[in-house]
Amino acid sequence: MRTITGSRALGIINALVHFALCVASCLLASHVLISGPAAFRNFFYIDALSAFFILTISIVNFAAAAYSIGYIAKDTAEGEIKERKARAYYGLFNLFAFTMYFVTVVNNLGMLWVAIEMTTLVSAFLVGFYNNKKSIEAAWKYIIICSVGITLALLGTILFYYTASRDGGVTSLNWTDMAAAASQLDPKVLKIAFLFILVGYGTKAGIAPMHTWLPDAHSQALAPISALLSGVLLKTAIYAIIRFASIINICIGTSYSDNLFIFFGLLSLGVSAAFVIVQKDIKRLLAYSSVEHIGVITFGIGAGGALGLFGALFHVFNHAVTKSLMFFAAGNVVKKYKTSDMHVIRGVISAMPFTGIMLIIGAFALTGSPPFSVFFSEIMILISGFGQGLYLQSALFLAFLAVIFGAVVYHIGTIAFGKKPADLAAAGEPLSGKIAFIFLLVFICVLGLKLPAVFTGLINAAIEIIRGA
Repeated sequence: MRTITGSRALGIINALVHFALCVASCLLASHVLISGPAAFRNFFYIDALSAFFILTISIVNFAAAAYSIGYIAKDTAEGEIKERKARAYYGLFNLFAFTMYFVTVVNNLGMLWVAIEMTTLVSAFLVGFYNNKKSIEAAWKYIIICSVGITLALLGTILFYYTASRDGGVTSLNWTDMAAAASQLDPKVLKIAFLFILVGYGTKAGIAPMHTWLPDAHSQALAPISALLSGVLLKTAIYAIIRFASIINICIGTSYSDNLFIFFGLLSLGVSAAFVIVQKDIKRLLAYSSVEHIGVITFGIGAGGALGLFGALFHVFNHAVTKSLMFFAAGNVVKKYKTSDMHVIRGVISAMPFTGIMLIIGAFALTGSPPFSVFFSEIMILISGFGQGLYLQSALFLAFLAVIFGAVVYHIGTIAFGKKPADLAAAGEPLSGKIAFIFLLVFICVLGLKLPAVFTGLINAAIEIIRGA
């Protein structure tokens, strides 16, 4: 019987801890729905919106932790990293997870800014983890571009506080205090401030044209970290934008923010469609797909109405689990073929049957094919768009999705089928990796068939917060 030691044992413990956090997040969501927001010393504040994002983060964190066991063990066995560095990986993994949780539980908007900057600084070490030229360059690009964005977000935060203190008598940066005084704030200052917030945090969220760090960072990071970056890190920035949007919605209504969300959403979809078509690298393909889905989310928020907002938040979750599964599959493929060039990769179904099947299912799920969950969140957003009279915008939304569907299915179909290289032996995947795939696949399939009452209630409660009710 093989003894489990070193980084593999640490990885198993890490996965079990994150599973416990996943269960705790479900209990927290139920508690918030039943008892209302939870607060501690006016510093920590967890309402339905917070609980929804915490749930999303915890699910992807557990899946990434489980997948990391075999992934890091293989890197160690092949000499890619040393045992000491493998242990450091788990330390950074948990620090990264902590910073994302921290974003969602702080009441103070200044601390929210600090928390998002912390996510950048910690995850940069994981982007440049292999210490080669490309990964280090991607990490620096990530830090520099996101730091410029976060500076703009800081200016927006200062302007929010300026009008809150001058016009609303607010003496703190707490979101609860600002939201309570929102109707008294200066609309002109808020409009300018929200532009800085949207562009600043939008840089971290991967909204076009501020997305330029994203393809490099996602393609150079370890596969489980790429899943975290795309699946949940981008969503923490969306969470921050939503928090500020809820304040401005109370003050001046939703039309101003909605128009901005629709514009940047369509721009992100258009940019991603152009780059997905010509992509050669599988991880960069998935990175540009992330830009697409951030566009879907922002368009959904802008489309407004209960259905559009429900679809946007539902899509936050759907994209998180589906894109994580795809990055896990891409990680297995890159490990096996020793390249991420899709012109070289052929016959994944033959070389890695389990991964190949997951890759094909994930591709159809990610591009919005029924009966998978992404289809339903996208159709909700589309129906809401037409229902709100956004006929041209919704038509463009649908056209971009159709182009991306064709491109992604073509690229993934090409690498999945065909003749595998003769010198490439067929092989299986570690059990921990299969657990991560199946865990995510359950959400992708089940939520395409039925939405649990607690999940629906949590999203509806979060919508009320966004609309300023």
